Amino acid sequence: MGSITALFFLFGFITCLNDILVPHLKELFALNYQQSILIQFCFFSAYFLFSFPSGIITKRFGYSQGIVGGLALAGLGALLFLPAAYVRSYPLFLSALFVLACGITLIQVAANPYVSELGPSHLAPSRLTMVQAFNSLGTTLAPFVGTFWILSSTSQTGSQTDIPYLAIGLLLLALATLTLLRPLPAIIRSNKTPNKDSLRNVHQFRLGVLGIFFYVGAEVGIGSFLVNHIVDSWKIDSSSAGGYVAFYWFLAMIGRFLSMLLLRHFRAWDCLFLAGICTTVLALLGVTSGPEISPWCFIACGLFNSLMFPVIFTLSIDGLGDQTERGSSYLCMAIVGGAILPLIQGGLADHFGLQASFVLPALAYMYVAYFALSKRSSHAIALSGV
Repeated sequence: MGSITALFFLFGFITCLNDILVPHLKELFALNYQQSILIQFCFFSAYFLFSFPSGIITKRFGYSQGIVGGLALAGLGALLFLPAAYVRSYPLFLSALFVLACGITLIQVAANPYVSELGPSHLAPSRLTMVQAFNSLGTTLAPFVGTFWILSSTSQTGSQTDIPYLAIGLLLLALATLTLLRPLPAIIRSNKTPNKDSLRNVHQFRLGVLGIFFYVGAEVGIGSFLVNHIVDSWKIDSSSAGGYVAFYWFLAMIGRFLSMLLLRHFRAWDCLFLAGICTTVLALLGVTSGPEISPWCFIACGLFNSLMFPVIFTLSIDGLGDQTERGSSYLCMAIVGGAILPLIQGGLADHFGLQASFVLPALAYMYVAYFALSKRSSHAIALSGV
């Protein structure tokens, strides 16, 4: 589990570093909100385009080899930041992000179901929440590192990205080598598995795919625009605002450690419903509150975001058997919500104002609460034998 938790830490760190890249490249290339959010669009669209091939790769070669391939590909993407900074090309930055994200997609498709299947199924949400807590540790530290190396510099070049992404690339390649030399233990499944076409007929699975789509879109949208919203509301510089983004992700980390305990004593869908309602209320308060309070409402969403991904993911793949890799690939494709919803939010920000645009995450959180209710209802129906 040690190597798995390191993986979750790394792709949490890398993903959250995008929140610092957005304001940095926006200023560097004089972009509007919608143009700057292409950073998140290119990164998260890789999940949609590369998840299904990742599922095939993982099914063919196994979880361990899938993770090795993902680490190598992500390492290559990180190293591509060096020529992008040298040439000072926005399209090349976006291309490097896309390659990096393809590698992380392959890691996600392999690692998430691997953790879910390591023990009893009823403890899968708690197990995945535990490793996701280290993902949140990465997202907490990334804004500090990004603010120090990227936002705090007054240089108007792309060179501020050299050191962090060079270090990330070398570390990813080193982990790929170690995992290749010491493969992860294999998962042995029962022979009682659904037929090949079962995914098409699982209504709850389809709702779960949408749940991942809307949750990731809401979380990424808030994280991406939080720096600019804080700067506009509190009239502080972007490097100072970056510290508050770190607090947003820090709350997610605290929430995941707390969720590990809650999920051992309460039904996962009940916890998810409560989180969905709380984030909906907070996001709506953030849209309607004054500049002193509004940013704090969005920051507080981090605490309740914490359990959403692991609970939606494990509830969705529960019972898929030999279709788990296929199901995992579809769920990871849904992470494209982090590309689509922030892009829409960027358009709303350009036309109606940044604060008003946060109504989109509020609507997305409403769906998460609905998914939790639907899962609870389907479980009650199953128990009644209907």
